[in-house]
Amino acid sequence: MLIPRDHSPRVRAGSDVDLDEADVHVGRRWKSAAGIPGVAVSLKRSVDAMGVRRTAQTLLKLNQVDGFDCQGCAWPDPDPDHRKHAEFCENGAKAVAEEATTDLLEPGFFADHSLAELTGHSDYWLGKQGRLVHPMVRRRDATHYEPIAWDEAFALIGETLKGLDSPDEAIFYTSGKTSNEAAYVYQLFARAYGTNNLPDCSNMCHESTSVALAETIGIGKGSVSLEDVHRADLIVISGQNPGTNHPRMLTALEIAKENGARILSINPLPEAGLLRFDNPQTVRGLAGRGTGLSDLHLPIRVNGDLALWQAFGAVLLEHGAIDRDFVERHTAHFEEYAAHVRAVDWDAVERATGLDRALIREAAEMLMASRATVHCWAMGITQHRNAVNTIKEFVNVALLQGNIGRPGAGLCPVRGHSNVQGDRTMGIWEKAPDHFLDALRDEHGFEPPREHGLDTVDSIRALRDGQARFFMGMGGNFVSAAPDTLVTEEAMERAELTVMVSTKLNRTHVRCGHTALILPALGRSEQDRTGGVDQRVTVEDSMSAVHASRGPLKPAGPLLRSEVDIVCGIAEATLTDDLGPDTPIPWASYRADYTHIRHAISHVVPGCAAYDEKVRQPGGFVLPHPPRDSREFPTEEDKAIFSVSPLDVLHVPEGRLLLQSLRSHDQFNTTIYGLSDRYRGISGGRRVVFVHHDDVAALGFDNGDLVDLVSEFDDGIERTAPAFRIVEYDTPRGCAAAYYPEVNPLVPLDSTARGSNCPTSKSVIVRLEHASGKAAWRTDQGTQAAVGADREHKSRVQPRHLS
Repeated sequence: MLIPRDHSPRVRAGSDVDLDEADVHVGRRWKSAAGIPGVAVSLKRSVDAMGVRRTAQTLLKLNQVDGFDCQGCAWPDPDPDHRKHAEFCENGAKAVAEEATTDLLEPGFFADHSLAELTGHSDYWLGKQGRLVHPMVRRRDATHYEPIAWDEAFALIGETLKGLDSPDEAIFYTSGKTSNEAAYVYQLFARAYGTNNLPDCSNMCHESTSVALAETIGIGKGSVSLEDVHRADLIVISGQNPGTNHPRMLTALEIAKENGARILSINPLPEAGLLRFDNPQTVRGLAGRGTGLSDLHLPIRVNGDLALWQAFGAVLLEHGAIDRDFVERHTAHFEEYAAHVRAVDWDAVERATGLDRALIREAAEMLMASRATVHCWAMGITQHRNAVNTIKEFVNVALLQGNIGRPGAGLCPVRGHSNVQGDRTMGIWEKAPDHFLDALRDEHGFEPPREHGLDTVDSIRALRDGQARFFMGMGGNFVSAAPDTLVTEEAMERAELTVMVSTKLNRTHVRCGHTALILPALGRSEQDRTGGVDQRVTVEDSMSAVHASRGPLKPAGPLLRSEVDIVCGIAEATLTDDLGPDTPIPWASYRADYTHIRHAISHVVPGCAAYDEKVRQPGGFVLPHPPRDSREFPTEEDKAIFSVSPLDVLHVPEGRLLLQSLRSHDQFNTTIYGLSDRYRGISGGRRVVFVHHDDVAALGFDNGDLVDLVSEFDDGIERTAPAFRIVEYDTPRGCAAAYYPEVNPLVPLDSTARGSNCPTSKSVIVRLEHASGKAAWRTDQGTQAAVGADREHKSRVQPRHLS
């Protein structure tokens, strides 16, 4: 039940607003194509950040067999014989430039800037201060960070962990950029210490996918290869914006179109990357003729996908467009599913989707005409209350048509972080199965804990409630990535010790525990000479392909350590006492030669036999996937499972909008590259909310008005994110969109997907209010802006650039 506004306690989120991100310029939206404009942008960014020589050193090695894997999205690489010299996208180049910048953030910066001051800066400003190059510590409740030696940092962590009342008071978080080798030793250390508290970024993005696929096909990963995408008759793209979030996917879509594929896009916003692709590496693209992508676009209402896919199932059954042999031989519970969708309420479907019946049937006819369909989706699907059931509806339709284990067909969840899937494969999971823990025991000679640990949302609750006192983040920006930002900040600040392994400064470093450590790590683009030898690491992409990665650059500073080195150092400091090591795990050997880690992986991780030998092959190898490889489904019934889900429609009260968070074209996850979004016509700021023209008028506002966003949830708390510019946009009536992490404060911690506990960042009920009173303001990166009548001048904050 919604709490009436006059009786609701209020939490004012983000009162320290970056008003340089509110006074935006709204220009012409780039309606036609993705591709060409990004070439000059990305190269200029790279040269400005790294210089000409480093730009050439990195970009020509990016995603190459003898190079390093992009730290951006997890889209797979072409096979080695078909890779281009420039095998990267605009945002991949930006990601490399962000990491390989020549600006260094040395200890003097922290002497000059208190935590209180740093807290007042934006995520964008923090990220632009340069590479972290020295371990830093915030002594208990000190106002500033100060330098610390590595050995002292490790000792501090070890002492804190030994002093906890229970290992379960410690939380070990992982970002998707962590390599397989680092992820393996990290989960090994956490379990040798005694806990399964291993939350990761997947808990906040594709956890709904992992749950739905595991329950229906027996494995929580997609079932397609890149070749399947190229060979598909039809590609359906649901809740995904490849032009911004997975730009290299556009090349695969272009190849598919050239091979005769049709594309059906289903998304509330008509994104440029779904319309046409001007490939800068082809003559046609350079000439501006490009490749038209989407053959039909369905502008679905936010959260209407479950209803739509049940309607698709009904139409397929109505016309007998099913693969009966596949259904009979490989599936279970078809009759229950068929009875359910044959009774679909078409009026409810139209209300939920905002689409008329004729358009839905037109799209269903594309499915019926296809001999091989690839179903793609991303976080526009996974971050809803009914996300798990929606993904099960994708599976239902794929099963109806036999589109699993067929060339050119299958399920394609597109992961948004380069090794998030690999980290899960390596055991970064709070619910690791017993067979994995048994193998870990047999290989390493200790008994791992069996009780399931905490995921991301439950970790925040535990920190908030004092049930957890230690937090370690292996990469990432936990505070900005997590929901309910104020709750998350306060939870982190209650910890006795927070430890962040990082390359760049971010919000989590300044919203930290009573004592806090920043441990600077090597980036993907840098040489790893740990142990005095050239090391390489491995990663896994969205399609289960595992390959090696080795950076070309000299490290940004002599004190940087690899993630593997850092974890092994912490493990030695924690799991050793006066009598010697607590376990027989050879941490020193793992640090000295990552080959030894890969040998352990080959004995413990399913599908990874002869792991080191396989990753030495050009292009690596592909992990086994029984549904894809042999149409075998490792479920409890040894068959793929048809699911029956209620038609669940989120009710939005009159005068409210259903808000989805999204990325701008100038960001990757919580890393902000710039304050513009070229494809949507936004420049100079990020605090905008996209609303349909008719809704703007009906709610009593004008285009360009400054408003506060207020979310309403049944916990009785109203959360407010202030100072957003209204931008009229082609989005369905009753829906709105705005950038994260700016709107993460509006996502209630307790609003999660059923079955996966994934935050519902794509369906937040909000109302708009005229911006209230005098808002805080700041001048970052030389842009001055203010809200309301109060304008004053403050000195520009100068970023520190050290050489």
